[in-house]
Amino acid sequence: MVDGQRTFVIVGGGLAGAKAAETLRSEGFTGRVILIGDERDHPYERPPLSKGYLQGKDSRDSVFVHEPGWYAQADVELHLGQTVVAVDRAARSVRLGDGTVLHYDKLLLATGAEPRRLDIPGTGLAGVHHLRRLAHAERLRQVLASLGRENGRLVIAGAGWIGLEVAAAARGYGAEVTVVEPEPTALHQVLGPELGQLFTDLHRERGVTFHFGARLTEITGQDGMVLAVRTDDGEEHPAHAVLAAIGAAPRTALAEAAGLALADRAHGGGVAVDAALRTSDPDVYAAGDVAAAEHPLLDTRIRVEHWANALNGGPAAARSMLGREVVYDRVPYFFSDQYDLGMEYSGWAPPSTYDQLVLRGDVGKREFIAFWLREGRVLAGMNVNVWDVTTPIQALIRSGDPVDPDALADPSVPLSELTGELTG
Repeated sequence: MVDGQRTFVIVGGGLAGAKAAETLRSEGFTGRVILIGDERDHPYERPPLSKGYLQGKDSRDSVFVHEPGWYAQADVELHLGQTVVAVDRAARSVRLGDGTVLHYDKLLLATGAEPRRLDIPGTGLAGVHHLRRLAHAERLRQVLASLGRENGRLVIAGAGWIGLEVAAAARGYGAEVTVVEPEPTALHQVLGPELGQLFTDLHRERGVTFHFGARLTEITGQDGMVLAVRTDDGEEHPAHAVLAAIGAAPRTALAEAAGLALADRAHGGGVAVDAALRTSDPDVYAAGDVAAAEHPLLDTRIRVEHWANALNGGPAAARSMLGREVVYDRVPYFFSDQYDLGMEYSGWAPPSTYDQLVLRGDVGKREFIAFWLREGRVLAGMNVNVWDVTTPIQALIRSGDPVDPDALADPSVPLSELTGELTG
């Protein structure tokens, strides 16, 4: 039974927002919970958009966080297809695009991120796609199926996780795929050259063509339709469709206009929050892709654009809004599925932060674990076609203990025995 004495407003209809609403109710909050999303669909999870749903393996209904009836049963007021255009922090209210003004006692910003756009001629042609929303995935799924039937060509700008997952899905439909990437390998800035080459080889074996060391400069067409792409090294690639997969930017316009502190670019941009996910305004919180949080374990501010961060960050923010003691220090985690390769990545090891890469298992068979170390301490680990090891990998990261690299590389030594290896 809603008592109406306090109102918590959540801006953002994705996983973080939906899980925050769920947590408020499960933690016993009896005030009003208002969830505002700018899409007409109920809150859904994003990984299937480039994985199972895009591949045609999963149904549309499988992507949603809750059954549609759950929101009414939980007394969560939904405003779908509505955009919040302003936050008035002094009045503690938000204004919607239709003029509606809603008061809040606590506000959660879970506005997510948006795909970065190609700033080149031709992006207005039919056949140029982005992948961020369910509607994008619905259209792209139809396009890939059509390209597969007609031996059509897809050009993907960007060899990051989304670009590679879409490449795998497109090959599954039988489409011809070319990936244009400025770095020398796939995932070069994420995994480094050795493991980036492993993913490059994986896709080449499945028929994907890579054009490294280049960027798109123009998309050409006729009668409004895509015909080809041109790159800055003078090459031209025929194309019937183009996917821009060059990253995402946090949706901070609302927070910035409200005068909330933002993180700098070196820390991923986003809305700056502390370890309890509070912004510079004590009544406003942020979670998910938009939040750049002080991370006690990693001793830095980071913004994480992955499913697990939304899954866990939304509930953490909800508890913080309720006045609970919250220290959000989850080890960052994400996963990817490409052809017959499945992987999980735990930790945080961007370029220049590590000084050693240790491999454990059979890299040739693509059944191994990679560890990124600094001064003998594990910063991150990626298990490839090796399962049920996420817990010990994260324990190694969380402990901060130095480990023996030789023991770490030896599959006969249980990972659970390596914590404290060099410290007694």
